Amino acid sequence: MKQINDFQLSRRSALKGAAALGAAGLLLPTAAKAETPKKGGTLRMGLAGGASSDTLDPAKFTDHFPVTLGYQLRNLLVEVDTHGAAIPELAESWEASADAKEWTFKIRQGVEFHNGKTLDADDVIFSLNHHRGEKSESGAKTYGDQMADIVKTGSHEILIKLHDGNADLPFLLSDYHFMIAPAGTTNWDEGIGTGPFILEEFVPGTSSRVRKNPNYWKEGRAHVDAVEMLVINDVQARISALLTKQVHLINKIDPKTVGLLKRNKELQLLLTKGGQHYPFLMNTSAEPYSNLDLRLAVKYAVDREQMVKTVLRGYGTVGNDHPIPQSDFFHAADLPQRAYDPDKAAFHFKKAGMDGQALTLHTSEAAFSGAVDSAVLLKESAAKAGITVDVAREPADGYWSNVWMKKPFAVSYWSGRPTADLMLSVAYHSKAEWNDTYWKNEQFDQLLVAARSELDDTKRRGMYHDLQMLVSDDGGAMIPMFVDFIDAGLSSVKGYEPRKTGYLSGDRAAEVVWLEE
Repeated sequence: MKQINDFQLSRRSALKGAAALGAAGLLLPTAAKAETPKKGGTLRMGLAGGASSDTLDPAKFTDHFPVTLGYQLRNLLVEVDTHGAAIPELAESWEASADAKEWTFKIRQGVEFHNGKTLDADDVIFSLNHHRGEKSESGAKTYGDQMADIVKTGSHEILIKLHDGNADLPFLLSDYHFMIAPAGTTNWDEGIGTGPFILEEFVPGTSSRVRKNPNYWKEGRAHVDAVEMLVINDVQARISALLTKQVHLINKIDPKTVGLLKRNKELQLLLTKGGQHYPFLMNTSAEPYSNLDLRLAVKYAVDREQMVKTVLRGYGTVGNDHPIPQSDFFHAADLPQRAYDPDKAAFHFKKAGMDGQALTLHTSEAAFSGAVDSAVLLKESAAKAGITVDVAREPADGYWSNVWMKKPFAVSYWSGRPTADLMLSVAYHSKAEWNDTYWKNEQFDQLLVAARSELDDTKRRGMYHDLQMLVSDDGGAMIPMFVDFIDAGLSSVKGYEPRKTGYLSGDRAAEVVWLEE
């Protein structure tokens, strides 16, 4: 069986989830098993990525705090493990038809929700349908709309019928939006799920507290008695909370502080490489960014090498205006790297009829640590091309509801997705709920659907090459850099599992760590 890469199973493994994987998914990695987990204590976390508009409806998750809390309360059908493989979670196994258009999932039996209800197929169908249809406002609507029908074939078995074949469906169902709740749920903020912890308190934009689920179905997980989380959007305030031991774990470390934290023997840095990237978003449906020449002017006006060196302190790599990282099997490595070129930037800016006009870039540390510095660097490099960029610093609270997908030119971040198809589908398909550049390209849409249903990897690689080229050359995202995930914790935190899906073990750290205090 060929291993494609860290992010992907082989085609055969993706199409058939073995029951053996389901058992393996319940065990801690070998390194962690060498230590005996200590039970008890309260894990305290200080997180960036919370706002007063937060909700526990997974369809509306946009940032780290609600996603992290969501994982404490609920499970998915499929989990992406520490090796980047899709493994069963609430699904016990799966199998696909030869054309990958019909998928049978067997649902794990004997699992209880926090309210005592036993998990069955109806709960799974309800939870998946929450992201489907014209009325859905889910961030995963593009994924859900790939499903033509979901049929109950047994009390603990479902059949998912797709409009077109998709060999990556197990990875799609690992998206955090697809958390499973009891059928008929109307008040999502009650947090009822099958997860490792039970909700005690949730104050949007401020804090949360959960207690251990005594009936949690996974062995070797949920070691602490309780988890308390605080929203701390300011990076310096998060670091201060860690240094004073008010919290055990924090996310989204500013690379500029890594050297300082490394010298503190009571702390540990938690570094993970993945598909995280920081795009500068241009709304292609609005003037002046509907003009391709202006978009190209911005893309040539950024000094990517300087940004990686200055903002990331080397903890990342240069981007090429598409969202597929070098670690992905389908990464288009042969695309010419777009370099800083003030002359080309000036040429395209003039061709767009923008001489003498200024661009306003909206930025906030809510997007990523160093977002303001990144905006200033773009301003300085663009000035050498005769392009004026005014930097508008926005407040952290409300950034994702008031600025992201609202302002025509703004910074953002994406944690990446386990496969090229998932990343391109959620953010670049013309009908994607989170198409945050409002880019519409019919050729791209058609090729994307064809690529996900193509089972020949050689042909598929060529398709994804062309998809990345379209995004890079025509799209509205200027992507200057891919970024390592940098978290930190007290040395008393044990059992941490780095995952390439995101910060703090793909937002699942509370389920796996324990405290030696």
